[in-house]
Amino acid sequence: MSEESQVIQQRRQKALELEQQGIELFPNDIKKPERAGAIKKVYGNYDAEDLEKVEDSFRVAGRIMALRRFGKAAFANIKDASGSIQIHVMRDRVGKDVYKIFKKFDIGDLIEVEGRLFRTRTGELTIEADRIRLVTKSMRPLPEKYHGIKDKELRYRRRYEDLVMNEDVLETFRTRARIIQMLRTYFVSNGFLEVETPMMQSIVGGATAKPFVTHHNALGIDLFLRIAPELYLKRLLVGGCERVFELNRNFRNEGISIQHNPEFTMLEFYEAYATYEDLMVRTEELFAQIAMDVKGATRFQYQGMDVDLTPPWKKMTLHQSLVEVGKVPEEELVDRDALLARLSGLGVEMDRDEPLGKYLTKLFDLLVEPNLIQPTFITRYPTDISPLARRNAENPEVTDRFELFITGREIANAFSELNDPRDQKARFEEQVANRGDDEEIPPEVDYDYIRALEIGMPPAAGEGIGVDRLVMLMTDSASIRDVILFPQMRPVSSPGKGDAEPVEPVKGSK
Repeated sequence: MSEESQVIQQRRQKALELEQQGIELFPNDIKKPERAGAIKKVYGNYDAEDLEKVEDSFRVAGRIMALRRFGKAAFANIKDASGSIQIHVMRDRVGKDVYKIFKKFDIGDLIEVEGRLFRTRTGELTIEADRIRLVTKSMRPLPEKYHGIKDKELRYRRRYEDLVMNEDVLETFRTRARIIQMLRTYFVSNGFLEVETPMMQSIVGGATAKPFVTHHNALGIDLFLRIAPELYLKRLLVGGCERVFELNRNFRNEGISIQHNPEFTMLEFYEAYATYEDLMVRTEELFAQIAMDVKGATRFQYQGMDVDLTPPWKKMTLHQSLVEVGKVPEEELVDRDALLARLSGLGVEMDRDEPLGKYLTKLFDLLVEPNLIQPTFITRYPTDISPLARRNAENPEVTDRFELFITGREIANAFSELNDPRDQKARFEEQVANRGDDEEIPPEVDYDYIRALEIGMPPAAGEGIGVDRLVMLMTDSASIRDVILFPQMRPVSSPGKGDAEPVEPVKGSK
């Protein structure tokens, strides 16, 4: 039996002994306690003499994170969502019977404590327990405090332990919640309507990605988890909703990496009578506001790199970036053979009949994107890889589109929307005709969307912002898994290394 299994057996024995003494292991009559953080905020600067004058008694509830016993007395640190506070438990104060029960408490147990405040000889604010009781018995030990969970995969699988042991992790997700609230506040205050569009769609559309497929039994049809809400949001523009946004999940059946999770959070917004250039200004304003709130400045460090979000940001066309950053000779950008040869030299083999734009963006991914540390708008993407974007008036071979890159990764994608139903229909049909076995290309044309455009969609611009990547930037997180509470993981068929069997169910329970 492993050391951890022995500890679990000891805890189960303690739990049994407590129940035999009539102690509830999981009571449900705990009234709302005071927060440790609030108590420390008010009384944190009181000295010992001031605290003696405070006649109030304080009741807190939290998890035991440290426990030091000294015979007839003990100190413990208990933690709630607001912070932690020290408690002092004396046998002569709480009574012999209660203290005997307290001696069966373990680190990880949730307890309720009530008493007055005082300062120890070392000056720590402490609650002198007059009353103490068990709130929830922990049947399994927490990770060792100073080592925690070293295996990152275990941290992601056991996020509940990760949050208990690592305050920094909890703070990351508090910041995430704050950023999401700021996004909502920004768009609502600028006259945008928040909407919800279908998560399950009968036709794939709105982006290029392999979808997840499910089946609806009652209708007898396959449905797709959405890869993007774009086509539904633009239907709302047709319907007269001139400013809309949606902050929700997208699903893409792609690889998992430090930048990709198959289920991710996206903000998409659409604005009538705006262009992609207007959205550049809006994006600069939005990101700068978030940085000031979260970081206190528009200049900060991310993973050792200096980042400056002070507007205005750099702008380059895709061609310019390939020449200036990627060092690709300009004459090669229109030479299919030269592009294929250069890609082959970089270890990438592509079909000769692919659209030229795919070669350019693949070279961009390899040679340019990793070097775009400061915020940079890359514009004028080829029309053949931008089926939903409006053609540029001066050069119809490219579109009025940008992608935003910061710290070597894409964070946003936007364009002036194509609202000519004739052009959109032709592009959709060409895309499907040339699809071949590419599962990332939609297999059929969404003719209802074409019908909506025929009703008339106002000139507009739309943008998608990767919320997870934005949170990564603002929290200095290296991996997307660090900012998603429960990232997708390969399932394990048996408990992980060092795990003990789960607690057996109580007799009579389901």
